[in-house]
Amino acid sequence: MKPDVTAFFHKPTFTVSYLVKDPESRKCVLIDTALDFDHKSGRTATEAADAIADYVRQNDLDVVWILETHVHADHITAAPYLKEQLGGQIVIGEQVTAVQKVFKGVFNAGEGMCTDGTQFDVLLADDAVLECGGLRIHAIATPGHTPACMSYHIGDAIFVGDTLFMPDFGTARCDFPGGDAAQLYRSIRKILSFPDETRLFMCHDYAPGGREYQWLTSVGEQKEKNIHVHDGVSEAQFVEMRTTRDKELDMPLLILPSVQVNMRAGHFPEPEDNGVSYLKIPVNAL
Repeated sequence: MKPDVTAFFHKPTFTVSYLVKDPESRKCVLIDTALDFDHKSGRTATEAADAIADYVRQNDLDVVWILETHVHADHITAAPYLKEQLGGQIVIGEQVTAVQKVFKGVFNAGEGMCTDGTQFDVLLADDAVLECGGLRIHAIATPGHTPACMSYHIGDAIFVGDTLFMPDFGTARCDFPGGDAAQLYRSIRKILSFPDETRLFMCHDYAPGGREYQWLTSVGEQKEKNIHVHDGVSEAQFVEMRTTRDKELDMPLLILPSVQVNMRAGHFPEPEDNGVSYLKIPVNAL
């Protein structure tokens, strides 16, 4: 089945969120939503999330699942807000617990921070299947960028998170805690084992060279043209390239607030005795 896919581009973080609809019913899923966050003031807003909510209401859709491909380091998820507005259950890969254990220590999050994934409604194992009307959502574990990365195969499409970018931008970094370039290579080859015509939807695009923003490619195009991992690139070559490149990259602008919130399924830390929620900045720790 070919699902109906609507993309919502969040330019402040170059994030692409998706609404994937069953063409035979009103049921749909949301993937990798974004909350507006101003790092200078610490203020949040819901303009991007409201655009998705408005679309759902205007088209009388029924949100069944709110899927996360991983604990994002470059934007804050709007999953709890959209769940409150629209319903649906928040879903992520079961290895999120490994990410939580690492970053609980990094942020000294305290005993109140659970590391069993219970902040999310559903934890998926590799090869797990969810249903959304007539759609079957097949979870494909694609670790490497993070241990918990999960791609979602829906009909003729795969939503790959940060595993791959458009062919002219390459692949995801692997230098975050738990990242592994060799593992990422194997995850990518798993995706590229699907038929060439399989649609691949990216989570980000940065418009290299000033081209128009794009987020839809195919298995065949990636195999032929991806600058990092096209056919013929060996695992050893990829690991050497990725390791060298990652050493030169700056940390994402929103990594510190994003990870603290996203590892909690989009919930901010509990407010302190003055009613304000605080995010931490580890000094000289990363």
